Amino acid sequence: MKRLKLPFTDREIKSLKAGEEFLLSGTVYTARDTVHKILTKLLKDGKRPPIPLKDKAIYYTGPTPPPPGKVIGSCGPTTSARMDVFTPMLLENGLRVMIGKGGRSKAVKESIKKHKALYLLAPAGCGALLSKKIKKMTLVAYKDLGPEAIYELLLSDFPVIVGIDARGNDIFKIL
Repeated sequence: MKRLKLPFTDREIKSLKAGEEFLLSGTVYTARDTVHKILTKLLKDGKRPPIPLKDKAIYYTGPTPPPPGKVIGSCGPTTSARMDVFTPMLLENGLRVMIGKGGRSKAVKESIKKHKALYLLAPAGCGALLSKKIKKMTLVAYKDLGPEAIYELLLSDFPVIVGIDARGNDIFKIL
């Protein structure tokens, strides 16, 4: 299986097609509903978010605490559509890759196409198995949010499928 490392080059992003499977390595940031609301408010107010967005990747997950001797607990994808209202603004500010599960709105698909970004799908229901593909977890911001805080994760051979490619092709429409 193809292996790719973050951050992606423009060429890599343009070459990936909806439905393509590969193993992903590199750094991602976790962010769910509450954090998306905070990030968009900061951007609207002209303030800098606690994580860089330019050319970065966000994984829609809320990791559970690590059991003894482990880096992380279960870490499966959450439903991406809940972030749709916030996503176009993050893409406008440089976000290039999102990882989650489920379909996306028309507005998000258009924004992905406009900004030459990618939406990747992680296998749902496999949080415990996916956690084995995470080599490091570091708290970045909003500790008080618990599992919904922002964490930096180092992925190694994390399995994904291209859900929406940079041309706007949607796996849910082509299957």
